[in-house]
Amino acid sequence: MAHLTETQTKILAAASTRPGNLAMPLPKGLHGAAAKKAVGKMIERGLLEEVDADLRRNEPLWRETGDGHGTTLIATEAGLDAIGIEPVVAQAMAGLRKPKPEVVETACPVSVRKGTKQAELIALLQAPEGASIAEITATTGWQPHSVRGAISGQLKKKLGFVVTSEKIEGRGRVYRIDPLEA
Repeated sequence: MAHLTETQTKILAAASTRPGNLAMPLPKGLHGAAAKKAVGKMIERGLLEEVDADLRRNEPLWRETGDGHGTTLIATEAGLDAIGIEPVVAQAMAGLRKPKPEVVETACPVSVRKGTKQAELIALLQAPEGASIAEITATTGWQPHSVRGAISGQLKKKLGFVVTSEKIEGRGRVYRIDPLEA
């Protein structure tokens, strides 16, 4: 195998998994002069090839050539061979694969600022007796639809709280967050 840099290996490995062995888009963080230098060296060595982009298939552009045309980059047989992938196998696998949406996971917990209405809402819902929509509107000054939106959107979807509700005689629907969960 040829000696490759980490960046070159990433570009070729990604290309081997894409339909048509497309090398675009380049790895995250590789752009500008660094991208031109890396791609230029790979083209010189015969690892990548610059071809006309098929704009009808929305292929990503490497560079524009004018009049609505442009080029894209594909990994060559030599490029795939350099990372230990047989080109015939890579082409067969690329035809079978469908691009998967990128999943972005947030590892850092979201903090709630003290003294905000959202913090008041969370405190009301963490109380053992919970809170009804009427009680929350009286405390926060929000309209009932805003309270329901905050519970559904901010607390459940954005902050990931598990909010339970039950109908209680004389109070109506009461919402709660398990105080241990928060």
